[in-house]
Amino acid sequence: MPQISKKKEDKIKELIISILFQNSPRPLFTAHVSQELARDEEYTKRLLEELESKKLVVPIKKSPQGIDYKKRTRWRLSDQAYNTYKTLQEGKPDLQRI
Repeated sequence: MPQISKKKEDKIKELIISILFQNSPRPLFTAHVSQELARDEEYTKRLLEELESKKLVVPIKKSPQGIDYKKRTRWRLSDQAYNTYKTLQEGKPDLQRI
């Protein structure tokens, strides 16, 4: 399997953050994020874990009823990342109005 460059991997991470922002505050399962990216679930999970180590995303390992997931994880943006991304989005011009 060919190596993905650091630059392309960073772009994929940006897409992950964008997907989580667009679906905020609803957390998404790893499978849903990987489906949106058209990438392998294991690869997407590894990228999400890297983003977690940078405190950009937060894993949710319990269902809304409080039951622990055994094999699944849902993800959402951290509060700090959400506020930063929201500020960046507000600074961009609205391309649909142009």
